Amino acid sequence: MTESAIRSALENIRDPETGRTLGKTGQVKTVAVNGDVATVKAELGTFAAPLKKDFANELEQVARSVAGVESANVTVNLVERTVPEMGKVGLRAKAVIAVGSGKGGVGKSTVALALALALKRSGCRTGLLDADVYGPSLPQMTGVRGQVGKSGDNKIAPHFLEGMPLMSIGFMVPPDQAVIWRGPMLHSAVTTFVRDVDWGSLDFLIIDMPPGTGDVALTLSQLLPVSGAVVVCTPQEVALIDAVKAVGMFRQVKIPLAGMVENMSGFICPDCSKRYDIFGSGGARQYAEEAGIPFLGEIPINIQLRVRGDEGQAMANFNDPHVGPYLERIAWNLSKHLSTQAMSKPLNVSLPVLG
Repeated sequence: MTESAIRSALENIRDPETGRTLGKTGQVKTVAVNGDVATVKAELGTFAAPLKKDFANELEQVARSVAGVESANVTVNLVERTVPEMGKVGLRAKAVIAVGSGKGGVGKSTVALALALALKRSGCRTGLLDADVYGPSLPQMTGVRGQVGKSGDNKIAPHFLEGMPLMSIGFMVPPDQAVIWRGPMLHSAVTTFVRDVDWGSLDFLIIDMPPGTGDVALTLSQLLPVSGAVVVCTPQEVALIDAVKAVGMFRQVKIPLAGMVENMSGFICPDCSKRYDIFGSGGARQYAEEAGIPFLGEIPINIQLRVRGDEGQAMANFNDPHVGPYLERIAWNLSKHLSTQAMSKPLNVSLPVLG
């Protein structure tokens, strides 16, 4: 009876990815009771991997709330769910996130790469597309070089970083060659990167956008349903003016705002631990709150963050206690925002059990 009561209680919890109850999705696999200790094994789709710990904690709390249960041992296994084709281009990704800014030099590419790596580290199937055709920085920041080739099905074979597929115009033209394209050629290139690259099945495709309000956002909005845009800004008012324009651009092309990130939000002296707000503080957070946009987090000014970007060692940032937690938090907040959206969907929809 206790096992039945525990399972009944757990099946009312909602899946962070879909918003459906676990009774509908079949994610609670086993429930066992030994004395006053419950053992629960459940599954979670890799899309919601950043929320795995929160999901396990919720399962534990609900199991412990059942009469006769004093403690609960919960195991959550990540599982890969089927990814349907998205849009008109055959891309298999559950969410496309465009990372943009109103101007250059605010750390947009740093944030895009950090977000992609943080999602990948948590367990998400993640790809990263450098759509900044005029100023591709992905090859330098990842340390990945060389021309891309063809895959077995005659698509473009991306490069990989720690198992994460990467694509950039920088993998197709020499570093010293400028890309001088008009709008139609830019549209064609972005279409090729989305449609003709062998991305595989992804939970997230993170797209590093060109700075400003140009053609790429319009192209993406026409190609596929972009799940959300993340706008990067520094704290000072001048940068915020341009970020507001980027927000307006995404809204105009019907791409929802998934959040804002404040980069270079402060410098913490490594010698005395005192914080210096060189570019001001909190401007992006305040605007996000006023505009009804989720604030995903801030990233402090850090010398090693810059050094690792120049040296192609971005993965090492996550081992740095002064930087890593900020980067992880941004990915968690994005995942939480997407989960909140899923939770807002009505429950009275008949859907098949997830495989």
